[in-house]
Amino acid sequence: MGLTLFGAIMIITSFSVICNAQMSDPSLILFRNCRYDKIFQFGDSLSDTGNIVFENANGPSGKPPYGFSYFKKPTGRCSNGLLMVDYLAMAAGLPFLSPYLKREADFEHGVNFAVASSTAMSIEDLAARNISVSPETVNSSLSVQVDWMANYLRTFCKPGPDCKTKLEHSLFVMGESGGNDMNAAVLGNKTIQEIRALVPDIVHAIMNATRRIISFGARNIVIPGNLPIGCMPIYLAMFGSGNSTIFDKNQCLKKYNRLANYYNDFLKKEIERLKRENPYLKIVYGDLFNAVEWLLPRAPFLGFDQKSLLKACCGEGGDYNVGGYEKFCGLPGVPVCRNPNEHLSWDGIHPTQQANMYVTTWLITNMLPILDCPPP
Repeated sequence: MGLTLFGAIMIITSFSVICNAQMSDPSLILFRNCRYDKIFQFGDSLSDTGNIVFENANGPSGKPPYGFSYFKKPTGRCSNGLLMVDYLAMAAGLPFLSPYLKREADFEHGVNFAVASSTAMSIEDLAARNISVSPETVNSSLSVQVDWMANYLRTFCKPGPDCKTKLEHSLFVMGESGGNDMNAAVLGNKTIQEIRALVPDIVHAIMNATRRIISFGARNIVIPGNLPIGCMPIYLAMFGSGNSTIFDKNQCLKKYNRLANYYNDFLKKEIERLKRENPYLKIVYGDLFNAVEWLLPRAPFLGFDQKSLLKACCGEGGDYNVGGYEKFCGLPGVPVCRNPNEHLSWDGIHPTQQANMYVTTWLITNMLPILDCPPP
């Protein structure tokens, strides 16, 4: 989800312990058998490892306390530390991915093209549908990121068989992408029916981008869906007033989780179509929605604070620690919780490092049967 998109519009512990916990999971040991030698990541702030710093140096994720739980400094990651893509790389036995815009970086093991606040559709296409985004939103939509991939490949391989051979053992992750398109529509006061009508356009933008990377030579592809946005503190802060009937069993907003599910169902149908077009490729749906739905009821048994499950760790104001742009994480004087590992949400929009760890573990476990990695 795009930090700068929300920020402009709304008025409103040890790494070794983490690493050992993750690497002890049997699914993650099996994941290494896939022997991926590179990861290419696309998407938005759930995946950006620093491109936003080069696009917008004044963004909150380039300032403390972002990144301090692991890196001891901000890196542009929209979390207190590691992201899902970082854990994915660790599970694959690869280094963390460098952002594409950091030109002096080492891209030997893949590239991160994701940019915080980016959309799946172009800003122009959204504007044509009367959906405007924050002025701070960077124009690095999914198609732009795929253009970057094409530029990268010009120096990496020759088009055709050479590229296909060199990308044979690479993993491509197409997001999460599309969440910010929906956020822009929600924050632009579009009705649920209007947003549902936008879903095919968002999904088709993701499918078009995926078909392009297939033409480059991609063989192993993960296409993540949307999170249960009704559980995000920022949505709860904006839309959570009302009687108890608007909440589900996890105290999330039913209306917005149904919207996320509608989007995910449409995406899954299009993924099945893509798989029929490409029967010899491994194309997997990344079920972020059910990963979080799995985590929420179990979170207290995994060390998260029951009273803070739906509250931002970094932020101030209201029942969810999301009280307005001037009180948003990364701005002067905005408080941070004592122990981010007890929170699922870092800043009201993005997960904490600890939440990212558990969600990634669930995702890998869920995807392994389709990835069908060879035995050791």
